[in-house]
Amino acid sequence: MSIKFYYGSGSPFAWNVWLALEHKQLPYEFNLLSLQSGILKKPEFLAINPHGKVPVLIDGDLTLWEATTIVEYLEECYPENPLLPTDSKERAIARRFSAEGYNYLYPSLRKLMELTLLRSDGDGDPEEIVTTLKQIGIELTYFENALDGDYFVGDISVADFALYPLFALYKRFHERRPQLSIREHVWPNIDRFMQKIEQLPYFTKTTPPHWKG
Repeated sequence: MSIKFYYGSGSPFAWNVWLALEHKQLPYEFNLLSLQSGILKKPEFLAINPHGKVPVLIDGDLTLWEATTIVEYLEECYPENPLLPTDSKERAIARRFSAEGYNYLYPSLRKLMELTLLRSDGDGDPEEIVTTLKQIGIELTYFENALDGDYFVGDISVADFALYPLFALYKRFHERRPQLSIREHVWPNIDRFMQKIEQLPYFTKTTPPHWKG
């Protein structure tokens, strides 16, 4: 087993890679790291990834970080059970969806978590929370309107594994702070998409461990 995978529970980026590894049915050594323990900033981990973040994938003598780079590498080196469409235009669209999720939706989600679930002293500024939720609503509505099938680009692709963890992060916020949620908006396509991903035979294995309690 040459692949080593370093994962942090709840990281949407690490979840993306975990889904890809399972989809491709690759053997790997799983290393669960606590995001709260400070281990990511210790010298032994910084020697692996100088940025002190997960995911990290080691395959033989190659060490990679950054989720999209890792998934692209897996796709090139282990093409079985592909995650990129055969059509060049569809491949570009799949990559675009992944980038849009990380560049536009995730920053607002991260800010929302920092204002609420990641705080130990109560929720942050109410007006800032409302503003952040409105931006999340705009981004989710964009993806809702872009989704007109089971998956974002034909068959299952890199776009789906990048976006599902982001949607799940908001769903978790909604479940834990329903009084602040914007679920008066309806996103039936996203809901249906999430159910489709959750029916994958390997999905349950990849659920963030601390979400199972």
